[in-house]
Amino acid sequence: MKSTQYVARQPDASGFIHYGEAEHQVWNTLITRQLKVVDGRACQEYLDGIEQLGLPHERIPQLDEVNRVLHKATGWRVARVPALIPFQTFFELLASRQFPVATFIRSPEELDYLQEPDIFHEIFGHCPLLTNPWFAEFTHTYGTLGLKATKEERVYLARLYWLTIEFGLVDTSQGRRIYGGGILSSPKETVYSLSGEPEHLPFDPIEAMRTPYRIDILQPLYYVLPELKHLFELAQQDIMGMVHQAMQMGLHAPKFPPKAA
Repeated sequence: MKSTQYVARQPDASGFIHYGEAEHQVWNTLITRQLKVVDGRACQEYLDGIEQLGLPHERIPQLDEVNRVLHKATGWRVARVPALIPFQTFFELLASRQFPVATFIRSPEELDYLQEPDIFHEIFGHCPLLTNPWFAEFTHTYGTLGLKATKEERVYLARLYWLTIEFGLVDTSQGRRIYGGGILSSPKETVYSLSGEPEHLPFDPIEAMRTPYRIDILQPLYYVLPELKHLFELAQQDIMGMVHQAMQMGLHAPKFPPKAA
């Protein structure tokens, strides 16, 4: 596991997490800016989720507030975690319908991008779609499979997660839209992902599992779902069979330069 400079906030005896004024200000800056950017670019299911969650703008939300909405909508909840967690813990949480949320927020110096997921990325990027039954079912299935997978199988599953839940696009009657939380929490990538610059390919789970990625650059390639319900349909299929097929076929050549040492 990589190290992080951030420390997750602990709740007090009543379960309330206290944040400083500067942290609330960062949240306010991020959410007010990003709501403008995702308008007309995020898929409708995500925007519906944003409306359901009714996230505050002036302060960082408490996890209980988010849980009330998620649990009523799909039976999910968020779970407080430190900044970075092992694969095993991640899969255990998803398998029990809990989405990990690190209870820290980025510093003003890293406003536009940070490599580790903070509370803004997790709550603004991912929680809106956890109100959607199709997306919630796929995420739960993914966690269940990951829990039983070998170390090598998990690496292939991780690519599937990256290119769907984090960086997925979807075609809708209004045009191409975003559903991936990694894109929706980044102002730069929200605009870039729908531009003519990156490559867009029709979603194929085996191809996605064979696609290398880097976490520290704008993605050179995005896979596009025909509709969001396709994730639910995928959850009913033999995903581990697809993992083994992808493992036999091997990885595609990366579409990005190697990371400088």
